[in-house]
Amino acid sequence: MKIDVIIGGARRSVELARSADEPSRVIATIDGRRLETDVLKISPGMYSILLDGRSLEVRVETLADGLLLHTGGREYSVDIVDPRSWRRSRGGKIDLAGRQQVSAPMAGKIVRVLIAQGQHVESGQGLLVVEAMKMQNEIRSPKTGTVERLAAREGETVNAGEILAVIA
Repeated sequence: MKIDVIIGGARRSVELARSADEPSRVIATIDGRRLETDVLKISPGMYSILLDGRSLEVRVETLADGLLLHTGGREYSVDIVDPRSWRRSRGGKIDLAGRQQVSAPMAGKIVRVLIAQGQHVESGQGLLVVEAMKMQNEIRSPKTGTVERLAAREGETVNAGEILAVIA
């Protein structure tokens, strides 16, 4: 699969290929530079990546207009460049259709609830803050809509994949 992405304001050409022999082996070519990695999905949205002898734990959050990557205490915004997107959205963000469940990307503790049930939210707006491994991670809305259900409460412990809210 070949895609163009924008990370930190720089446009990159990325090609990803999975090894037929070893399913966890991924060959990534970024701007012509070849990288061999081992990628293992730990839980929904959470990956363990071995790159050049370094072990990275990466949490991937899907947004309406790209991805948000969390690793090593840092956050990286990744915009996926699709030359056809202007035809679909005429320059605006693409909103997800229907009800969207917002789930915990990892086990942790809810330290802040930023919204209330029945509240209108925008795509990408912060909903909750989950603390895991001494890092606080903001969980954002996947679409513009209304908070139909809010199942999370401050101070409560959640498991990976647990439904925290429903946006309709």
